Amino acid sequence: MPQKVVETPFPLIDADPHASRVIRYMRPSDLGVWAAATGAFPAALYFWDMADSSKFKLRTQLRLGGLLGFVGGFLLAYQRSSFRFWGWSENQREERADQEEMSWRAQQGLPLYGESAQPEWIQGSAYRNSVFSQLKFAAFPMFNLVNHPYHGTDPEKYKSKADSS
Repeated sequence: MPQKVVETPFPLIDADPHASRVIRYMRPSDLGVWAAATGAFPAALYFWDMADSSKFKLRTQLRLGGLLGFVGGFLLAYQRSSFRFWGWSENQREERADQEEMSWRAQQGLPLYGESAQPEWIQGSAYRNSVFSQLKFAAFPMFNLVNHPYHGTDPEKYKSKADSS
């Protein structure tokens, strides 16, 4: 199955980044969005109750709201970080960090995207299921948890940098 090529305003870093890379490359602004969503959900419930009082204790509702805000904020921060991997938003910092990390892995002789004990057909299936899955978080949150060789970029760009250093 051919990989989908999407024209983006910024360079593509990885079409299907592993979940650990997406989380490691989160910016402070992503963490701020996560924190704001975590606090905004129970705050909205509290102010809604102030506007139209329910006469019930809000402890359980606010805890549930905090949990939903935490999960929703994480998904939003994860999606924002993924957009930078795809080149959909400014990604100069991530591009530099990716170049350093992958060049180091190439220089050490390690597989660029990690080793997988899964058969090739499972790696391909995992790629097809998780590529661009961050756009479908509202329906079905899915993360790439499988190391595979399908990332939409040329791995030779990392090897040439490793050879020149």
